[in-house]
Amino acid sequence: MHEKDIRILIEEAYEAKKQSYAPYSNFYVGAALLTAEGNIYRGCNIENAAYSPTNCAERTAIFKAVSEGERNFVAIAIAGSKEEYLAPCGVCRQVMQEFCNSEAFQIILAKNREDYVIYRLEELLPGAFSKNMLSDLPGTKPAANDS
Repeated sequence: MHEKDIRILIEEAYEAKKQSYAPYSNFYVGAALLTAEGNIYRGCNIENAAYSPTNCAERTAIFKAVSEGERNFVAIAIAGSKEEYLAPCGVCRQVMQEFCNSEAFQIILAKNREDYVIYRLEELLPGAFSKNMLSDLPGTKPAANDS
């Protein structure tokens, strides 16, 4: 990715963070997901009083994109409340594994608008369980719309 595109994605993540609903933790997170077609989908964390229905910013962005028919993702930028690199949780990493090429998909962790690090998904989720592991099981077949 070019530096300009990284900066745009980080800014979009900070904009997404403004929509976070985090009345219990006061921990606000924004994410911006870039598709291969150049579209950007924003996501924010959305908490719930029961806690387990809470949805992370990364999954919100991915689910929005998938619900709009997108399936090819290039990168995601994540910006949190604290000035530190905020890595995605395990559930978000597994959702990324479902929809992204783990060798190529880039995860941009923004400490602030100027300071960031980039990882590939395979670096953050080594040995991931994937849909390929299910393809050879008796009675299983890939989803009809799986790309």
